[in-house]
Amino acid sequence: MHFVKAKGILSPNNGMNVYRGCLHGCIYCDARSRCYQINHEFTDIEVKINAPELLEATLQKKRKKCVIATGAMSDPYIPIEKDLQIIRKCLEIIDKYAFGATLQTKSDLILRDMDLFCSINEKAVFTAQTTMTTYDEKICKIVEPNVCTTFDRYRFLKKFQQNGIPSVVWLSPILPFINDTQENIKGVLDYCIDAGVKGIISFGMGLTLRQGDREYYYENLDKYFPTLKEKYQKTYGFAYEIPSPNAAKLESYFHETCEKYGILHTPKDCFAYLSTFIDKTPNKKQLSFLDEI
Repeated sequence: MHFVKAKGILSPNNGMNVYRGCLHGCIYCDARSRCYQINHEFTDIEVKINAPELLEATLQKKRKKCVIATGAMSDPYIPIEKDLQIIRKCLEIIDKYAFGATLQTKSDLILRDMDLFCSINEKAVFTAQTTMTTYDEKICKIVEPNVCTTFDRYRFLKKFQQNGIPSVVWLSPILPFINDTQENIKGVLDYCIDAGVKGIISFGMGLTLRQGDREYYYENLDKYFPTLKEKYQKTYGFAYEIPSPNAAKLESYFHETCEKYGILHTPKDCFAYLSTFIDKTPNKKQLSFLDEI
């Protein structure tokens, strides 16, 4: 890893990335795409060492409270966070100023900060997010090798449920010829239903590939799924969107199941939910002239 001093910390949409790069090794990782301009080895994590100071200075100046989001590009709970605790420091600041937060991770290290999530959710709103794509644990360990499995993520979602904290799951990506079966989708949805998730984000049953992540994905197909790369190349060529041949059937099953259990299931509805700030702090009584004398 290497350290940098950032000039800013929040995006125009109140997104925050403390780390750039990742150590989870997911074979489909879109963040490896060259368009994101990570100009260093992907596993040589760039650490914004001054992130907490920048965040506090930014929140002090904000006139309108909002939900701070992190985890869209780089997982906030990569192993180095266990020692650095930069995410925890940022969460403490969000809690201090009574802003909302949402955090996306595949790591059960998230449970370390449950005390802060509960405190944030008492004052405003906190939503836990995770990715769940592969019900089969053996396949999960191949496609997401250096992080806890889908079952472990289901277990930490249950912890959030028990603490009254909402959650949203990303059912993305679905990998053609690997996990694009109704049996797999059913297994993941069963976890989501039992964990009481508020919403499930799906962009269709498939994945996207572009320069940077395509090469890494194909390298891993050669390693773990011999001959599958050739099938991809024959079927999709150099297309950006890689839909499953079973996409229509799987999407229908997904939406029908979510409707049945009252789960948000369009990206628009899920993102609207995730970005909605709720002020749960009691209204402060304004002093009148008589109160002051």
